[in-house]
Amino acid sequence: MAPEEVLGEADDAFPDYGPARRCVATFAVLPKAELLRCVVAPDGSLVPDLDGKLPGRGLYVTPDRAAIETALKKRAFAKAAKRSVQVPDDWADRLAGLIAVRCGSLLGLARRAGQAVIGYDQAESWIRAGRAALLVQACDAAAGGRSKLSSLFAAARAQSGRPSRPENPGREWSLLTAAELAAPFGRDHLVHVALSSGGLALRLDAEFARLSRLRADG
Repeated sequence: MAPEEVLGEADDAFPDYGPARRCVATFAVLPKAELLRCVVAPDGSLVPDLDGKLPGRGLYVTPDRAAIETALKKRAFAKAAKRSVQVPDDWADRLAGLIAVRCGSLLGLARRAGQAVIGYDQAESWIRAGRAALLVQACDAAAGGRSKLSSLFAAARAQSGRPSRPENPGREWSLLTAAELAAPFGRDHLVHVALSSGGLALRLDAEFARLSRLRADG
């Protein structure tokens, strides 16, 4: 068998998405981009390969809490790897933590690139000007301030009449705490961040989508 099983017949089923792989938990054949690649480290521990570049045979799992819990219960990673694999019971929580940090790094990068503003007033200004492609608000902040920007953002998107595009997703996410959201900007507390359209908004939207499927309260 090749280092990673390529499902030729499944490739034909997803011509627009590239190669397909089989989830070790559900056995569903899905586009590779929709699955999380993992590898087994030399010490037998399971390592999530968030960038899909780590050496070794890839094991693929649907990146949501239900599928991961099924994989743990069935020892699916060990069966697929045909060897002993060490996977802690809180692996899904650890993975969510890694992705949350990744989201924070992308937010910081967007701010340094001039593609993000922070704080209520600046976020509101970008929304009114039609510059906000993504709105990020702290999940543990007071509902009042969050709902005002949420309503304004939704109204601005509707008024523009422009459909969401990959580089301009037009979505709102509230998955990070105020402390998590503040950390990339060197602050202790932050509630509102707005991002302009572009590659960073696209990457961040994809990571938040993945995080939403892993957070227990997501």
